[in-house]
Amino acid sequence: MVCSIVIIIFGGIGYKYLGIREYPAIDPAVVNVRTSYVGANADIIEQQITEPLEKAVNGVPGVKNITSNSSTGSSNITVEFEINVDLERAANDVRDKVSQALGNLPQDIDAPPTVSKADSDSDPILFLQIQSQSKGLLELTDYAENVVQERLQTISGVSGVSVFGKRYSMRLWIDPSKLSAYKLTINDIRIALDRENIELPGGKIRGNTTQLIVKTFGKLTTETDFNDLILREDNNGVVRYKDVGYAELGPDTEESVSRKNNVPSVNLGVVAQPGSNQIEIADEVYKRIKEIKKDMPPDIIFEVGYDRTTFVRNAIKEVKETLIIAIILVVLIIFLFFREWTLALRPLIDIPVSLIGAFFIMYVMGFSINVLTLLAIVLATGLVVDDGIVVTENIFKKMEEGMNKHKAALEGSKEIYFAVIATSITLAIVFLPIIFLEGFVGRLFREFGIVLAGAVLISAFVSLSLTPVLNIYMAKKNPHKHSWFYRKTEPFFAGLENLYKSSLEGFMRIRLVGLVLVLGGCIAIIILIGKQIPSELAPMEDRNRVRTSITGPEGADFDFTDRVSYEITQQLLDSIPEKNVVLTFAPGFGGGGGSNAAFVSMGLVNASERIRSQDEIAQQMNRMFRRYNNLRVFATQEQTISVGLGGRGQNPVQFVLQNLNFDKLKEKIPLFMEEVRKNPTFMNTDINLKFNQPELQITIDRLKANELGVSVQDISTTLQLALSGRRFGYFIMNGKQYQVIAQVDRRDRDDPLDLKGFFVRNSRGDLIQLDNVVKMEELANPPQIYHFNRFKSATVQAALAPGKTIGDGIAEMEKIADKILDESFETSLSGASRDFAESSSNTSFAFILALVLIFLVLAAQFESFVDPFIIMITVPLALAGAVLSLWLFGQTINIFSQIGIIMLIGLVTKNGILIVEFANQKRRRGETKIPAAVDASVARLRPILMTTLATTLGALPIALAFGSAGKSRVPLGIVIVGGMLFALVLTLYVVPALYSYLSSKKKASNLDTELAVADLKEAHD
Repeated sequence: MVCSIVIIIFGGIGYKYLGIREYPAIDPAVVNVRTSYVGANADIIEQQITEPLEKAVNGVPGVKNITSNSSTGSSNITVEFEINVDLERAANDVRDKVSQALGNLPQDIDAPPTVSKADSDSDPILFLQIQSQSKGLLELTDYAENVVQERLQTISGVSGVSVFGKRYSMRLWIDPSKLSAYKLTINDIRIALDRENIELPGGKIRGNTTQLIVKTFGKLTTETDFNDLILREDNNGVVRYKDVGYAELGPDTEESVSRKNNVPSVNLGVVAQPGSNQIEIADEVYKRIKEIKKDMPPDIIFEVGYDRTTFVRNAIKEVKETLIIAIILVVLIIFLFFREWTLALRPLIDIPVSLIGAFFIMYVMGFSINVLTLLAIVLATGLVVDDGIVVTENIFKKMEEGMNKHKAALEGSKEIYFAVIATSITLAIVFLPIIFLEGFVGRLFREFGIVLAGAVLISAFVSLSLTPVLNIYMAKKNPHKHSWFYRKTEPFFAGLENLYKSSLEGFMRIRLVGLVLVLGGCIAIIILIGKQIPSELAPMEDRNRVRTSITGPEGADFDFTDRVSYEITQQLLDSIPEKNVVLTFAPGFGGGGGSNAAFVSMGLVNASERIRSQDEIAQQMNRMFRRYNNLRVFATQEQTISVGLGGRGQNPVQFVLQNLNFDKLKEKIPLFMEEVRKNPTFMNTDINLKFNQPELQITIDRLKANELGVSVQDISTTLQLALSGRRFGYFIMNGKQYQVIAQVDRRDRDDPLDLKGFFVRNSRGDLIQLDNVVKMEELANPPQIYHFNRFKSATVQAALAPGKTIGDGIAEMEKIADKILDESFETSLSGASRDFAESSSNTSFAFILALVLIFLVLAAQFESFVDPFIIMITVPLALAGAVLSLWLFGQTINIFSQIGIIMLIGLVTKNGILIVEFANQKRRRGETKIPAAVDASVARLRPILMTTLATTLGALPIALAFGSAGKSRVPLGIVIVGGMLFALVLTLYVVPALYSYLSSKKKASNLDTELAVADLKEAHD
């Protein structure tokens, strides 16, 4: 009793300190290396930046994958580590390698490469929008950064708050014709800025008793200051910047937009730290928003557009409701068998001890409250009462035989303690392989397995310590006096036992034929029906959100992308009545993607408030998007479980083609994509590597340039400064620092012929028109060059046709690869496809290892290799039931159903243990095989029925999953319910029949002696 109270106290303390999230932290350490080289095309970025950095980073220990994207102006390398590598150590190792490679990079890159830790779970948990009818996006972005961002970033558990808007900058718009008229070049403007826009520490003046700090104000701060900047002063007069262009406050980039319901807005994304309590963070964000609104100007609208924690709350709420339903069902099933409310309500004392104790295990192991740990608690509800049921039933039977309650508690517990320990250890050992699994599957189900195993082991302790005591205290004074309900129903149970006994005796007479038919039928079901069940990573959940990816033709300008994204968003607002909010980002949240890319995130009202499912809405959207012939537009749904960056919102099938020879990729990709598009398994196919980006190639006539005294550097610098929108420096406004960006006005750079109007100064000080030293040619080249593990690569993405699963998609991709690609190619999987492949191989290993471990544990407990074999014959019976149930209910083989199958190994062996262990006791007392097997089976019928039904009803709410958040867990519940019920019926016949053939001779036991001693002690007392 005291031990149980201690367990409850420590469990309650542990619960208080647990974090809350949707799933366990399964994300590997991911480090991002980003380098900016404004104006450089993809080839230069790949050769001069990406290659040297990849080569250096490749030597870091623990690297799993290196992927890179070389595009115009930037190199982005993503280093993914093995899941057991510490993120801090990984980031430090990458920084060291990048530092060593700096000497191999171009000297004029904008800044050294930025190494950042990228938590792959870094999708914002909240999207906030700021809008105003009277204020512009520049003011709103400034307010978002200086007020809202600073207030939200201080919340405990927040990793960062990203702002997507238009930041202030000083834009210097240059007129090339005026520059040439004043005999100036763009480089002269940069030199003048470097000279005049500078602020250096002035030092201090020291007197005898005081000192003065000298502060020199040399920074330009206003549009007037920049317009009045002196570029040149000579005998011809003063040339100021306003003579060759104009300065104005403007956005730092013109090629980005964000909208809420098609109204321009500034968006903020709140990112949580790994392992933090996301619900607490969201609650605190809502509190801070209320505080911010008190001081907010009345013309600003500040709202939450999307709250990802709503789904987490719903998921956890549904699991908690499932837990309550499971407890009620378990209590009812116990009442129906014992027909005594005192005994039926006793589990309400047992269950909390085991379940609350599991929270302390979670705290010690550093786990969180999430869907899987709560799922383990739900399943444990049916399991933790099993031991108590077995012990109580045995004690109850002793009382009915005439023993007083103290003696019945002692003898009943003694007689059954071996079976209780054996079944509990067997069930706990099932999860040992899961604990040692590598990769994300191991990390994902480690918490599930340890919590469930811990709860079962605690329940074994409780059933052998607290349960006998409770049975003494809660038993009636006259245990032989039964209620009216008991007297009315007991003939049914007695008749059930008699019917079972007579049917079992009949089966034993034809047991050889029966065994062959039953086992043969089960194996046939596993093989034949198992092949027909499709496979996937996890069933898609209705998360009240659909993403739309928009990709325009290569070379499409941002204005085109902005226009079509507005049009598509408006179509969604008009056509989807279930919408809640529609957020539009171009080129993508955080600036991802090129000028031809945008994405739209549409939040839906809760699933309970709409008739159509998320999947039906996504299918309608894809039908709507077919009319866009000049665009690639497709709707995607967020994967239930995703690992690594970019897993959510991507197409499920991602197949990587790799080759060292870029020309080989260029040759085979069109053939490969033709086959993919023809295949009925796929829809919305695409490939990231394109070859049709329009490009203006400028070739320098070196001989002519040399004769005119112009260097290649002068020409390259002039083009870079004129066209790239490069940063020329910084200025201070309202105490904050902003960029100074210079660029030729757009009207002077909207045609290739405009480049002829650019001039460069030669070594003699004369202006030379660029047209004299360069040749221009329009070509098509890849806008981005991709690497996957150092190979040049292309990733094929595809959505799945209705009725197809990710397993079907991967199999079809591999067939196409065998048909099209030659031996110089390598292929890999990425995103959800890679996760699926890893989960399949890992769970197969866990299943085999669990079988081996349980066999060895049972062999050690029974001191025999024959008895464990008899017990484990229940496994194929349960497997057949699981496979048949999945097939009948149209479910798939996925990570949840696989983990349910592993659980079944431990669950169904419990029934075999109860029969074999009791039959062995009878054999030791001198009974022969067949009578011992029959008597043991009949004697254990009620506890087997009770424990099986308790476990089944505990899992039934998971199988039914009334809420949208529980759909992915349905296969787990179906596997347990179907497998247990199917195995229950067959186990009651197969195990005794097999026992009669295989059981060896048993040594006599001293149990009778022990019971006799107990009788003497009680008589003496």
